[in-house]
Order: sequence, then C-alpha cells, then structure tokens
Amino acid sequence: MTRTPSPGGAASVRVSAPATIGNIACGFDVFGMAVKSPSDVVVARATREPGVIIERITGDEGRIPVDPARNSAGAAARAVLGLARAGATAEAMASDSGNAAAGVAIELHKGIPLAGGMGGSASSAVAGAVAADRAIGAGLSRAQLLQCALAGELAGSGSPAADNVAPALHGGIVLVLPGRSLQVVELPVPAELWTVLVRPHLEIRTRDARRVLGEHVPLKAAVTQWANTAAFTAGLYASDWDLLSRSIRDVVAEPLRAGRVPGFARAREVALARGALGFSLSGSGPSVFALCRGGEAAERVAEGIRRAFGETAALDCEAWASPVNRHGVRVEDLEAEGD
Repeated sequence: MTRTPSPGGAASVRVSAPATIGNIACGFDVFGMAVKSPSDVVVARATREPGVIIERITGDEGRIPVDPARNSAGAAARAVLGLARAGATAEAMASDSGNAAAGVAIELHKGIPLAGGMGGSASSAVAGAVAADRAIGAGLSRAQLLQCALAGELAGSGSPAADNVAPALHGGIVLVLPGRSLQVVELPVPAELWTVLVRPHLEIRTRDARRVLGEHVPLKAAVTQWANTAAFTAGLYASDWDLLSRSIRDVVAEPLRAGRVPGFARAREVALARGALGFSLSGSGPSVFALCRGGEAAERVAEGIRRAFGETAALDCEAWASPVNRHGVRVEDLEAEGD
C-alpha cells in the first residue's frame, strides 16, 4: 500500500487491535481479556480537511457504515480530534496553521467477524483512536484514548461498556471499575494460562443479546456471581488453578443467552472433559471461550469444541488457541516522510 505523507510530514500509521473476551463468565461488563488473534486494523493519515473521512472498509461485506458518526473506528477518531483540539493551546493553534493537521482519513480492515461476541466493534474503536492520535501527533494519554474508544464502541455496538475496549487497549486481563471516571485495573496473568476462542458461524448482535437480560438479578444469583468474581481475581493473583476453575461460572447472563447458541451445552461438556478450566460465552455470544493450563490442553479443547458444534448443531466453526495477549493494541508501522 502506498503511504501518503500527512501535512506535518509523517506518513500513514497502521494500528492493529485484538479480539477480546468480554465478561470472562463471572465478570459481566467488568472483566475482559485480550487474545492473540484475530484483530482489526486501521490505517490513518492526517489531512488538512477537518473531520474524519473513511476512505475504505474491507472484510465487512459492505455491511459497516462509512459514516464516521455510525462507525466505531470513525467515531473514536472523531473523539480524538475533539479532545486534541480542546487541549491545544492558543499558541499551538496559531502557529504554522498552514501545515497543521485538521482531520484524519482512515481505512478499516476487519479481521474480526461481525456480531460474533469477540469485541469487534471495540477493537475497531481502539485501533481508530490510537491510529488517529498517532497520525495527528495529539499525544493523548491512555485514559483519554480509552474515553475516545468508548465513544466508538457506543456508536458501533450501542453499549458504552468497557469490558472489550479496555483489554484491547491495555492487553492482558483487566478489571474495569465503572463510574463517572472509569478505572482500569490490570490483573496478573499466570504464565501457563491459555485462551481458546471458538466462533460458530452464527451472528448475535450485542443490542439484541442485552434485551434478554432484564434489569433485575435474584439475590442468590447475585451473591454467587460476586463470589465467583472475587474468586477469579484471587485465583489470578495466586496462580491458583483450582480456584480459577471453580470461579469461571456465570449464573446471571449465560442462563438467559446460551439457548441462542445451538450445541452450547454439548460444547461445554466436551471442553471440560478435555481439561478446560472453565467454559462460557464470549461476551454476548455466539462465540464461546475456554481457559486452559498450557498449550497442549488448549489445542485439545479447541478441537473438541469445534467438533462438538459440528456434530451436535451442524455448525462450522473457527477456533483460535493461544496464550493471553499481554500487549493489546499495536502500532505496526509508522514511517516518516523520506524514510
């Protein structure tokens, strides 16, 4: 791809952000984990024309809107421009105005399946925010980039939850403390912890999956969920595999959502029989995940889940097994004019 120099002399920047596992069973809207692949990629360059222009989208079969206000990468890039302009000093805005970048042009390359429960809109939003920030040289903090990415996630999925955005940005396993000022806590990742992510060829929109949940949780289920959330956190800090295995259970959202994924119960049975620590929906589904101790177990579990969906529900699947992605978003290529 030819890279066009921006007004300030920098070439386009290429940024990838990984798929993520939201909720991690017991941590609805507060736990998230980054995986190695797949990922979304945004290529951005600064322009003298104000605003955000989406020049190209690939991998979406023409389904993602090119309107930046309705596109997760575009909305995140718009938020970056707004923050950058709001934070610019009068002197900076007045100096070298003929060469100053006023906007950004982006390309979005989708590698994460749509409506798959793999954090695709969050990945696009994170890649869009980071790429726009690098392209115009705004130098936003990670906390500011998180807010911009959340604006993109809201535009793309209809939800401002950060359980996919935060791990895509930070990497690893994170705990998100909700509130007016979000706090992201990076949790320890045991050295042998592997992820399995399997996507049946179905689609479930996040908006639709949230509608089935309702507004109230029975007290007994809430207490169990709180205990599992605390136990999962403790298990990570102690690398306590038994405690992790006991805690990877969702008694709030999964019982209401799992029936939308044919073959789910059999896939869980096979995953646990093959050595998975735990198994549940990834986000709102239809993708499912398992956590395992070591690569051999993960590969064995991934193949078992894939076969279970095929034999039980006649569903083709894609499967990924890898260690936890500790890095999150990556700036893959940043060239200067004349390099």
